[in-house]
Amino acid sequence: MKGILAVVLAFLLIGCKSKQAVASASAKDTAEISKIINGHYANETNFKTLNIKANAKYEDPSQSHSLNADIRIKKNEIIWINIKILGFPIAKALITPAKVSYYEKINNTYFEGDFSMLSNWLGTDLDFQKVQNLLLGKSIDDLSKGNWISGINDKLFKLSQAQTTDISKEFYFEAANFLLKKETITQASQNRALEIQYPSYKEVERIFLPNEINIKAAQKDKISIAIEYKNTTFNENLNYSYAIPSDYKAIQID
Repeated sequence: MKGILAVVLAFLLIGCKSKQAVASASAKDTAEISKIINGHYANETNFKTLNIKANAKYEDPSQSHSLNADIRIKKNEIIWINIKILGFPIAKALITPAKVSYYEKINNTYFEGDFSMLSNWLGTDLDFQKVQNLLLGKSIDDLSKGNWISGINDKLFKLSQAQTTDISKEFYFEAANFLLKKETITQASQNRALEIQYPSYKEVERIFLPNEINIKAAQKDKISIAIEYKNTTFNENLNYSYAIPSDYKAIQID
């Protein structure tokens, strides 16, 4: 079950790669914190639905999977994923603001629960909005809240959280459109680390989407995930059908 779960979680959490790219700029002078935050949120993701055809690769110390999926997003309401290996459907997942659910066909099992499963897997608190933001290249956290310190690192604007807790957070932005290039979340006491990189972006129907997303997460194991979007379309009438077969067995995930 662990391998199938890893595949499902990979598609619950990340983005894309494409040949198109949006021009970026280097940060030269330290900017005001409000300028960085407002610039980042000025990149609106104004759509009703998003339909994605994707490929992905997942790796951890004991396994590697190449797969593809259909990902459908109804903004702020539904994230629906149909996962395939060699063209054969193996799992389906549904995320709403209320719960996380998935079932897989190899072992005939399913899971339904809250976001603690995803949060424990990546080592940071998650909810529907944060997962959706991750898919769209937005910062996981609401940057309008909290205390931040600004600087420049490797020609990128950097916002770091004032160190008041065991958790450390950093966000890096390019200078042209304040697009997110990298975010890191670490918790030293639990030996947890999460790094999400967005090397480039594309512009589709006046919306910036990540071209590439690379995730590295370390907790008990180290994992890496890379996804390629093969096709992306907006504002279609999409079907989000999801029904767990009656003979599938429920599982618990710590």
